[in-house]
Amino acid sequence: MCLVPERREELTTEGGLDVVGQHNTLKPFIARLNDAGIRVSLFISADPQQIEMAAQLRAPVIEIHTGAWCDAVVDGHAAKADAEWRRIVKGVALARAAGLEVHAGHGLDYQTAETIAGLAEIAELNIGYFMMGEALFVGLGETVRAMRFAMDRGRQSLVSRA
Repeated sequence: MCLVPERREELTTEGGLDVVGQHNTLKPFIARLNDAGIRVSLFISADPQQIEMAAQLRAPVIEIHTGAWCDAVVDGHAAKADAEWRRIVKGVALARAAGLEVHAGHGLDYQTAETIAGLAEIAELNIGYFMMGEALFVGLGETVRAMRFAMDRGRQSLVSRA
C-alpha cells in the first residue's frame, strides 16, 4: 500500500508526502499496516530528511517523486533537470543504505524511464499514467513493448558502468 498525498483539486499528485512534518500522524498507521502484514510504501521527495524519517517510521518501501525532474527534462531546462537528477541519485543511494526498497514514479515517459532504470537500486517504476495516455494513440500492446524496451536499455547501461 502506497501512502500518497493528494488535494481534492489535483488531477494527479503534485508532490511527495511530508513524512517529517506528519511523522506523529503516520507512525501509528504505518505500525498497524506493518502489523497486519501490509507492506507500506511512502511516496516522498528525494530529500534526505524525508528518506531518513521514512526509515525511522519502519516503512519498508519508498517511492521517489520524479515529477520535478521529468518536468525539467520535458521543458528543456537542462540545469534544473541535472540538479533534480543528482538529488534523485543521492536520495536513492541514501534510501538503499538505510535498508529501504526504492521505487520511483511520477511523470516518467520512455526517455526518463530508460534513464532511471539505469539505477541499480530502483526496484520498481510506476509508469501507468503515461502508459495509459500513450496507449490511447498507439495501443496498449505497442506501449508496453516500447516501455519494456526503454527500461531494458536502461538496465543494460548498468553493465556498461560496472
